[in-house]
Amino acid sequence: ARRNGLHAAAVAAGAAVPVGGGTAAAFALTGDGETTVAPTRPLADAVAPTPTIAPEVLRKLRHEKALERAARQVRQAGGEKLDLQAVGKPLPTRKPKPAKTPEKSDGDGDGGGTARVPDPVPAGEAQRIAKAMMPDFGFTGDGQFGCLVKLWDRESSWNVHADNPYSDAYGIPQANPGSKMSAAGPDWRNNARTQIKWGLGYIKGKYDTPCGAWNHFLDVGHY
Repeated sequence: ARRNGLHAAAVAAGAAVPVGGGTAAAFALTGDGETTVAPTRPLADAVAPTPTIAPEVLRKLRHEKALERAARQVRQAGGEKLDLQAVGKPLPTRKPKPAKTPEKSDGDGDGGGTARVPDPVPAGEAQRIAKAMMPDFGFTGDGQFGCLVKLWDRESSWNVHADNPYSDAYGIPQANPGSKMSAAGPDWRNNARTQIKWGLGYIKGKYDTPCGAWNHFLDVGHY
């Protein structure tokens, strides 16, 4: 309005937010009339609250992750079976059995009574002994000696002192326990001939032939 040559202006500013409209418009009143300012950008939606996961769901997810890790370990270990333990329990570990005390030799030239383990015969010599003894057990067919070599290569590498750390198996034929070989001689701990004699008799009685024992080994991993 104009009065007495004076210019008076009344300005009023406000914001209108229609319910459910999602937009805001600003209005200004001046002496020249009502002017509407362009609507601003849509109002942002309210921030959604962060969801919470129930403890039992978290436990299930962790258990599934543990199973996945165990499966990967099985594949990396070449398929060896792993026993899964309950949550919170430590994984079992294999404890090697204590090393056997070597035999003592009475009067071996160094004062007597000292612990001494004789050197094993070479694998080739042990194989020659076995080949010479095989006919005594009726093992004369073609390929029988080859089966025996493969079998005891896998079991002990033809080492008279081969000692399985996870069982009582011992010697070239891996008698379990090794003391079984005492039936073939009192020197079973160190004598290749005694061990081979016992081993050939064991194969004859249980598998008939070395190839029968070797085929059983291929099926189940032991004989």
